[in-house]
Amino acid sequence: MGILEKIADIEREIARTQKNKATEHHLGMLKAKLAKFRAELLDPKTSGGPKGEGFDVMKSGDARVVMIGFPSVGKSTLLNTITKTQSEAGAYEFTTLTCIPGKIEYHGAEIQLLDLPGIIEGAAQGKGRGRQVVAVARTADLILMMLDATKSHQQRQQLEAELEAVGLRLNVPKPNIYFKVKKGGGVSFNKTCPLTYLNERLVTQILHSYRIHNAEILVREDCTVDQFIDVVLGNRKYLRCLYCYNKADEVSIEEVDRLAREPNTVVVSCSLKLNLDYLVDQLWKYLDLLRIYTKKRGEFPDLDEAMIMRNGSSIEHVCHSIHRSLVENFKYALVWGTSTKHDPQRVGLSHVVENEDVVQIVTK
Repeated sequence: MGILEKIADIEREIARTQKNKATEHHLGMLKAKLAKFRAELLDPKTSGGPKGEGFDVMKSGDARVVMIGFPSVGKSTLLNTITKTQSEAGAYEFTTLTCIPGKIEYHGAEIQLLDLPGIIEGAAQGKGRGRQVVAVARTADLILMMLDATKSHQQRQQLEAELEAVGLRLNVPKPNIYFKVKKGGGVSFNKTCPLTYLNERLVTQILHSYRIHNAEILVREDCTVDQFIDVVLGNRKYLRCLYCYNKADEVSIEEVDRLAREPNTVVVSCSLKLNLDYLVDQLWKYLDLLRIYTKKRGEFPDLDEAMIMRNGSSIEHVCHSIHRSLVENFKYALVWGTSTKHDPQRVGLSHVVENEDVVQIVTK
C-alpha cells in the first residue's frame, strides 16, 4: 500500500470514529500517524532521478508576499495592477504556469509579490504543481489568499485545508510548549496548567511513534494533540494570512459588506481597480514592518531615506543593517522616538526600536 492510500485510510478512520473521552487516545495516535505520512509525502527520502522544475525565485526587497489561490481568481491581474510587472492574465484557468515576481514600493519599502500557479484540490498530495507552490509559500513573510467573491465559502476552507496538510499554520500563534530531545533519561512530562487533550501516556506514545524515547516536555497552555504533533515535527511554519476577495463588482453590496466584515479580509475588484490602495495598506500592516531613520552627529536626520526593519528589532539589528563592523566598534546609541523615556535616550545594543525612531550610532 502506497503512502497516499495509507493517508486516505487514516483520514477515513478519523472521520468515522466518534469523538469522545474514550476515543481521544485512539484519535491522537491516528493523527500522529497521519502527520508522519504527510511529512514523508512532502519530503521523500529518495535519492537519484531527475529533480522536477522548481520555482527558484531569489528573495529580494524588505519582505515577501506570496499569492495563493485556485485558478482564475485574479492573481495575475492584481500583480499587473499594483506592480510594474506584466504577468499573463486570461479568463481561463492555468494562465500562469510558473512563478512571476513583482515589486510593490510603499513607505520607502520594497515588498516582493509573487504570483504562483493556481492550486488545485489535492495539492498537498503533490497534484498539479502543489509541491512547488507550497515550497515557495514556506519562504513567505505573508500569505495573500486570493478568493473569488462570486463563489462559495468552501473555496476558502479547501485552500486552508490544503495548506494545513503541508504544515502551514495561518493566523495562529506557535504552541507554548517546550520540547527538547535528550540522549537518555526517558520522557519527562510536566505542565503548568490543566490539560484537556494531552496526558503523559498519550504524549509518550506519540513520541514513541516517532522513535523518540528520551525527551523533556513542558506544556505551558492547554494545547490540542495536533498542536503537540506540530511541535514534535518542528517543521511547521506559522504565517499571517490576509484573505482577499476579488470580483466585488459582480456581487451585491450586501454580500460585499458581509465578506468585508470577516476577520483578516479585504474585498477588491481588480478589473475596476476598486479598494486596491486599502489592500496595499493592509499588506503593510500585516507585514508589521518599521521605518527607522538614522542621523550623524550634529546633523538632522534624513527623513527621506528610511531603513525598513522587522517589528521587535533591536539596535543590534539596526547596526547590522548599516554595516556588519558597527557592532564590534559599538559604544552606545542615541535614540529619539516612542521607544524612549526621554529624547534622546542613551541605549545599548539590546534596546528595541519602534516605528519612526531616529537612531544615532556612536562608535569607539
